[in-house]
Amino acid sequence: MKLLLLNGPNLRLLGTREPDIYGSFTLDDAVALAKTTAEKLGASLDAFQSDIEGELVSAIGQARGIYDGIVINPAAYTHTSVALRDAIAGVGLPTVELHISNTHKREAFRHVSYTAPVCVAQLQGFGLTGYALAVEGLVAYLKQN
Repeated sequence: MKLLLLNGPNLRLLGTREPDIYGSFTLDDAVALAKTTAEKLGASLDAFQSDIEGELVSAIGQARGIYDGIVINPAAYTHTSVALRDAIAGVGLPTVELHISNTHKREAFRHVSYTAPVCVAQLQGFGLTGYALAVEGLVAYLKQN
């Protein structure tokens, strides 16, 4: 089983970006936890981060035939990107939407996700642990379906 972890804009700033909201862990910490979790479950995981919407769309589009599922933290694109939504729907791979913070406890514009309706699940508010939980959930989903 092969998984793809995608991280959207500004997540490369984890560790220094608004630590009161996002914590002190880095993107490398999150990727390492996701990879370790996948390996413990008998899966492999590749990771990619971009601040550029089109690069994320391309990564999703190229995933079919290579990956069994996707975990994506679309970050701010969650609330704006029809292109990411359409890519997830179009590629047809089970996808879990992940957020470090609970977006419903934040500004009203963060309460709407364009991508969640085309994902098999949405996970938010668990900080760094969310990366492990999202991988565990996706692997369980893939084993059941």
